[in-house]
Amino acid sequence: MAVGVLTTYAPHRGGDRLRTTCLGMGTETESMLQLAAEAFQSKNFDLAADIYECQLAGLADPGSRQELMVKRADALAFGGKFTEAFGVYRQAAQIERLRPIHLSSLIEYLSSSIIRRQEGAEGESGSPATGETAALAATRTGYEDFSCRICLSFLFEPVTLPCGHCFCKKCLERERKEKERPVVCKECRDSSWVADVQSYRVNVVLSNLLAKWFPRQQQAGRLRREGNGLYAEKKMEAALEKYNQAILIAPMDHILFSNRSQIHSSLRHYEKALRDAEMACRLMPHWSKGHVRKAQALGSLGRSEEALREYLVCLSIEPDCKLAKTEAPKLLSDLLAPVTNQVPEHISDYSNILSSRLHIKNNISAHLQNFSPRLVSSPFSLHSTDSVPGRSEGSEVKGQGKAEIQRLDRCFHLKRKRQSTEEDVEEGGEKSGNNPKRSKSEPSAVTDSLRSMVGDVLDPTDLECSLCMRLFYEPVTTPCGHTFCLQCLERCLDHNPKCPLCKEELSEYLVQRQYCKTILMEKLISKYLPSELMEREKVQLEEMAELSNLNKNVPIFVCTMAFPTVPCPLHIFEPCYRLMIRRCIETGTNCFGMCLGDNLKGFADYGCLLEIRDVKFFSDGRSVVDTIGRRRFKVIQHSQRDGYNTADIEYLEDVKVEGVAERELQSLHDAVYDQALVWVNSLKAEQKERIEGHFGPMPEKVSELQASPNGPSWCWWLLAVLPLEGRAQLPFLALTSLKDRLSGIRKVLLFMSQSRHR
Repeated sequence: MAVGVLTTYAPHRGGDRLRTTCLGMGTETESMLQLAAEAFQSKNFDLAADIYECQLAGLADPGSRQELMVKRADALAFGGKFTEAFGVYRQAAQIERLRPIHLSSLIEYLSSSIIRRQEGAEGESGSPATGETAALAATRTGYEDFSCRICLSFLFEPVTLPCGHCFCKKCLERERKEKERPVVCKECRDSSWVADVQSYRVNVVLSNLLAKWFPRQQQAGRLRREGNGLYAEKKMEAALEKYNQAILIAPMDHILFSNRSQIHSSLRHYEKALRDAEMACRLMPHWSKGHVRKAQALGSLGRSEEALREYLVCLSIEPDCKLAKTEAPKLLSDLLAPVTNQVPEHISDYSNILSSRLHIKNNISAHLQNFSPRLVSSPFSLHSTDSVPGRSEGSEVKGQGKAEIQRLDRCFHLKRKRQSTEEDVEEGGEKSGNNPKRSKSEPSAVTDSLRSMVGDVLDPTDLECSLCMRLFYEPVTTPCGHTFCLQCLERCLDHNPKCPLCKEELSEYLVQRQYCKTILMEKLISKYLPSELMEREKVQLEEMAELSNLNKNVPIFVCTMAFPTVPCPLHIFEPCYRLMIRRCIETGTNCFGMCLGDNLKGFADYGCLLEIRDVKFFSDGRSVVDTIGRRRFKVIQHSQRDGYNTADIEYLEDVKVEGVAERELQSLHDAVYDQALVWVNSLKAEQKERIEGHFGPMPEKVSELQASPNGPSWCWWLLAVLPLEGRAQLPFLALTSLKDRLSGIRKVLLFMSQSRHR
């Protein structure tokens, strides 16, 4: 079988020793190992395993032999021959204890097999895929509209990223600290450009809404924050009391159980820590941290193989979980290590671990086939049919201990006996029965209740913009946490690059122009205020229709002369013109008029429509707008709007001629063009270079003089570069006779020529 040339597979650090040994053995061995590595990369695992087995026959060095055995075991595992692979791993461990790095491929295989089995099970049952289930996991508690995508819990101290998605502030800070990289949105996978997450403040409007609508959840969140502060101060008992209070208020919050599990672990209450971790996993099966907490508690109790299972589940949910990636190989290395009777002094409960490992070793040779991916899927299934407890703390489903043993037996073929007991309900909670129907309908009932409750307490004024005093339309949240309508915010930033409410500097936010709508705010408005939103949209559409009319109330920039087909770059700094330019872009017309100023009327009666080609914004609100002339117009009525000028206009077109008049026009055109060309070529080189850099080169003659309603482009180019004042240029714009325009240009060129000779 042909094998493609791919990157060498060398996942183990000991590979350097193996390559050194191979070099001593000859190039043939080295070539075979290279072939095996390429076969592995090409997913031809059987070929890779066979090559490694052949090379082992002539290899005597123990270290190199172990490296080769691990690679062969990796190939066997990935090829589906897990029973044989596990035997090879065990043989390699007998040479020398396997280091965690040796087992990274095995861990990858086991965690990926969980994902494959889970996806297969969900596909057969018609359930959503794992990724989708994780995204909808908060529905179990009924907070699908008010949940954080990171912790899958109720949104507490919500922060809105520039992309428009909201997360808990602490979750974002923890993400940046743990991942040691810029925060990436869990929803859209977009980088948030946040150098420091703390610079993004809590969304004021959303925080106030959640406090008003869900006071109990907010109270539980405050207790959790206080408990975290006490935990940081190492006041464990006080922190535990805060979490006990919080769980009484919010018994469905998996984070509370997870964090209390950590507190119990710090107090060495490992059984209680395990119960809380199990509760967190039942409440939110697709939350990786719950499985980490459970693995840590199991590890502290000496139940290494069960801890390994939880770490693998965690990796199947979150493949880049650092703790799981570090601890899982260590546990697997311990389980594969040769059993001795030497008890290290630093391991206080080593006898339990040793007993467990001895039991595994005794059974593994007879029942090795049971440790296969075919049977791994059952204990790693993330969907639980157990009902979610109501107000219970640490309560277990009856018979769960027995079921747990059966699952562990199928995974590691354990024979350890565990007594199944039903824990008494603490803190006045109820016992949880095994009732799948109840578990299925309960989230739906909670969701309906929440929607009804929110609808009852929702006041449209809660979602009003503080600038326009109307319902939010395209709400945008600034880094300082304040929310405004997009257009309202932009109008304020035209005048001052600071937040309209807290006056915080927004210069960098202004230059980025990352005005993404706050997704959650839009969702709340559309779901709970549909009629108010329709009315708000109707008003907005009417305003946009009025602004997009290029005959009535056309925006006028009073500045300089502009001509059809000629570029006209503009520097915009006045607030009224910032608003004008933005409206032109928002309406989609990308057009506005340009007129000369007039002392009596405000601006001249003739002008040129400009089309925006590009805009470059600066941090202080200024912008450079690249425009080009399109159509000439005559002003019918002068007016103003929001501080800038507008006009009702009619467009101008050249009158077409035929017959003798057309032939005379062609002759005049050619003569004036040649005359213009002489004048342009007579300019100094640097002067001509500056003109062409600004306006481009002089356009060529056209074959059809009257094809364009504005006449030949070179005429307008020439008028733009001739040293004439605006008042002298203006009459040319008003002319609708190409013959008169050409005659006028000829007179100007003649005057320029005579002036030069003098």
